[in-house]
Amino acid sequence: MIEIFGNLPLWVFLIIGLIIIIIVWKIIKFAIKILIIFIIFILIIFGLDFLGVFNFIQEILSNFL
Repeated sequence: MIEIFGNLPLWVFLIIGLIIIIIVWKIIKFAIKILIIFIIFILIIFGLDFLGVFNFIQEILSNFL
């Protein structure tokens, strides 16, 4: 049996490594989802600005105030 770092067998390190890989993969997937949501939000803001929605809202607010 191969042992690393004293009394711990190799399979313990393999299981720990596998758990770390799974956790890192879940964090990367979460970050990608957040990035996609952020990009969609920015595209919606650009689209509303292109259509002039913000200027229209500003004109309405300036007429009332």
